[in-house]
Amino acid sequence: MAKTNKVIQVQNIEISISNLNDDDYISLTDMAKAKEGDARAADVIKNWIRTRTALEFIGVWEQMNNSNFKVVEFDHFKMQAGLPSFVLSPSQIIEQTNAIGIYVKSGRYGGTYAHKDIAFEFGSAISAVFKLYLIKEYQRLKNEENDRLSLNWNFHRTLAKVNYRIHTDAIKEKIIPLELTKEQSAVIYASEADMLNVALFGKTAQQWKSDNRNLEGNVRDYATLEQLVVLSNMESINSVMIHQGLVQKERIIQLNQTAIIQLRSLLGNKELNKLQNS
Repeated sequence: MAKTNKVIQVQNIEISISNLNDDDYISLTDMAKAKEGDARAADVIKNWIRTRTALEFIGVWEQMNNSNFKVVEFDHFKMQAGLPSFVLSPSQIIEQTNAIGIYVKSGRYGGTYAHKDIAFEFGSAISAVFKLYLIKEYQRLKNEENDRLSLNWNFHRTLAKVNYRIHTDAIKEKIIPLELTKEQSAVIYASEADMLNVALFGKTAQQWKSDNRNLEGNVRDYATLEQLVVLSNMESINSVMIHQGLVQKERIIQLNQTAIIQLRSLLGNKELNKLQNS
């Protein structure tokens, strides 16, 4: 199912972009308006899609990305390409060949959408200048999205680190005897950190590193946004339980249950999904 559309401006034309199965699909209908206006946008798409050049590009794309693509049925269209009587619509390609590179959407932001690769190719039918501006604006949108995602991730990573200070202060106050050396204290800190790792990720830091020798960093560097939110909460909860005098084997059970409950809740949280997709 397609996600909420985003809109970019290309030469004063609003172009809708929809995300389907984690891929961006661009409105060919909006793009066609730049050539012939609203009234004949559908005709522009049909005239392009019936050409041999367009069909060859779409066919190659589908064979590279779609294991269910019906090549024999598609070849039937290719053989007719260029004939004056040949008429073809996006719906016919979708229905008869199981194509996934194009889809037709009704309602708000309705029209014909194509995977960005195909949409960029369609841009050549509008004009070379339009195609270049489309690619430029699309890349600008993706750069902004990546910046926001990086900011969101870093915010929650920082939040987890701040709460970890509260967590370690509680350990220092309630668990580490004064006579321990700094080296001995570090061992206890590591033990408590790994307790959280096991409760949330199901393995210690060393176990994760052993399973992922080709990756830089640690298990927390590869955590999802949801996991980082839960980790932040777990650190605060653990500090409270430490002050309450609960031993580690009691705390890890409660923290694991907390992680399961909170992750289930967050994975279905629409507001968090909006934050990640905004």
